[in-house]
Amino acid sequence: MMRYTAGIDVGSTYTKVIILSDDNKIVGKGMTNTGFKLVEAAQRAYQAALDQAKLSREKIAYLATTGYGRYLIPFRDVYVTDITAQARGAIFFFPKTKTVLDVGGQTMKASRLDDDGKVRQFRLNDKCAAGTGAFLEKTARYMSYNIAEIGPLIATSKEPVPISSVCAVFAESEVINHVSAGATPADIMHGAIVSLVDRSVQLMKRVQCEPEYTCVGGILRFDTMARVVENKLGARVNVPPDDMPQYTAAIGAAILAHRRLQKLAAGGAVFERDEEQAVAA
Repeated sequence: MMRYTAGIDVGSTYTKVIILSDDNKIVGKGMTNTGFKLVEAAQRAYQAALDQAKLSREKIAYLATTGYGRYLIPFRDVYVTDITAQARGAIFFFPKTKTVLDVGGQTMKASRLDDDGKVRQFRLNDKCAAGTGAFLEKTARYMSYNIAEIGPLIATSKEPVPISSVCAVFAESEVINHVSAGATPADIMHGAIVSLVDRSVQLMKRVQCEPEYTCVGGILRFDTMARVVENKLGARVNVPPDDMPQYTAAIGAAILAHRRLQKLAAGGAVFERDEEQAVAA
């Protein structure tokens, strides 16, 4: 009988859900804005994934949560850190991944994996919005563009304008100055991407990054981000297909849920905590 596991990534901006079959096939996915009611967001995204998979909740054998709201979901079976989940999700798409860059709405994380895919070093930047997707969204909104328009807008850029501030408040002032000076919205958004990549690459170097590189997170929906990272590193960068960059942590959580389920079936002890201990670089 086919068994299914689910992974719920309760992120600061979006909540994502993936349902996996026994043979590691994605059979359902769902996503919604997280907002302030995290449990309700998880319920909505979970139900959307179940509907797509044509499954009832009773068919889900094990469910793992991840993300900053992972502790708050009462119907979980286990929780895992998003660093561990992202590593597993990256390897799901690119088995030779050694370095993972995750650019989320409020945080940016870099981790280095060993030959077994376990996290050995990681660094994160959660102190300032200038290094996250929130800065890009705020920059776009200031110029009256929504998040869906960022990709097409950047594609028309001729030359990115420099945004050098490491503080989101000062970076916003730079954006305002560029607008006043007549810079095009496309060049300003391109400059914001380059600024974000500069911070990303610095973080990656702090974990002694090595190829293969895999980039995940909602910002990777924009091809420009991956291309600029490649230029900075001088090496090819993997990006999951379609909208999957946003779902990698949920995929990783579902994979880890399946592993816990196998341990239970084998009579092993399973605790509600992470099995892997990463070392902060």
